[in-house]
Amino acid sequence: MPNILRVKFSERFGISLENLPRHIRNKAIKKMAIFVDNPHHPSLEIHKLHGGLKEFWAYSVDRDHRIIFIFLSDDLILYLDIGRHDIYK
Repeated sequence: MPNILRVKFSERFGISLENLPRHIRNKAIKKMAIFVDNPHHPSLEIHKLHGGLKEFWAYSVDRDHRIIFIFLSDDLILYLDIGRHDIYK
């Protein structure tokens, strides 16, 4: 996995982030900073998705919340959504 230099946010991601409880939103912002700095950090538990989402990746915000993203290029990602496991549907 390459080092991430640039990040874009989908409209859906922005709305979902805003709708999270403040303490989860704060955790998410911290994890996003870790991801940009070191996408290999073990606390992220980064993984490629399967099935209909096989083009996407996800990482953990906490035990219940995930961020879904896609690589647009080697150094650019697009955050697609954030939330509980039901965001995979």
